[in-house]
Amino acid sequence: MLNLPNGVQVIERGWLSANMIIAIGHHNTAVVDSGYCTHAEQTVNLVQNALNNEPLDLLLNTHLHSDHCGGNFALQTTYTDLLTFIPPGHAPYVENWDPVILTHSPTGQLCPRFKYQGLLIPGTEICLGNGRWQIHAATGHDPHSVVLFEAETKTLISADALWENGFGVVFPELEGQEAFAAVNETLDLIQELDPIVVIPGHGRVFIYSEEVNLRARQRLIAFTANPKKHARHGAKVLLKFKLLEVQRQIYGEFKKWAESTSYFELVRSQYFHDMNLSEWIDQMIIELVDSGVAKRDAGEIFNI
Repeated sequence: MLNLPNGVQVIERGWLSANMIIAIGHHNTAVVDSGYCTHAEQTVNLVQNALNNEPLDLLLNTHLHSDHCGGNFALQTTYTDLLTFIPPGHAPYVENWDPVILTHSPTGQLCPRFKYQGLLIPGTEICLGNGRWQIHAATGHDPHSVVLFEAETKTLISADALWENGFGVVFPELEGQEAFAAVNETLDLIQELDPIVVIPGHGRVFIYSEEVNLRARQRLIAFTANPKKHARHGAKVLLKFKLLEVQRQIYGEFKKWAESTSYFELVRSQYFHDMNLSEWIDQMIIELVDSGVAKRDAGEIFNI
């Protein structure tokens, strides 16, 4: 039995939309992360049902990848008095809306423009529902990501910094920046916090243990030893994300989308410059199919 803080519920949403955390209490009503924009109507309905049509006071984003903030605009439109808090690193690019710096356009993903009213400053606390949550920087997967920790129940909202079987793609590494050490520092932070319950950005809520920590460390060691393996994994994650969005598409159109999405050329040029872009994308798609998470049939590719 996983004991969450009083008033906190978790809605596990799969992989196109990040998990959504809803907190209801005497401090306020709050939502952490809002999913992908194609699920925005579902996001609003889930929040309205959870709040029993009461107002929503706060919306927090652990980081600004599209699967975590794509529902912001819909919630802000529904709840006009809503206050939105984001990590400070990308705040200027939300203020002046730069989908390139925010990586939405380069990855070929969608995110309607939204506004923010406050910042999640590492080293401070924020009240959500009935509890006080510490804000900690959690660099690695995203250089501006934060995690939230409720010390009384030792509950951690880990976003993509820690999953039950690893962590999210280390995107700065795909861009040619050194970031595996930052992942290690974040794993150190989580180990020091020593949570009991972890609410990840994707997947089920789980109990933190030495085994969980060890799996993440081993995954990091493997990627650090073989950065091309990590780059291949990251490219396939982006391809799979698109398949989750469209479900099925004519193969030529899907490949054309990938070839015109600049992040793929960025990764290829960093790690696979011995192949041209077309050949490399074909190879990544073949590996997706061979691993059983996609299927090609009658000139189409579709999600499984």
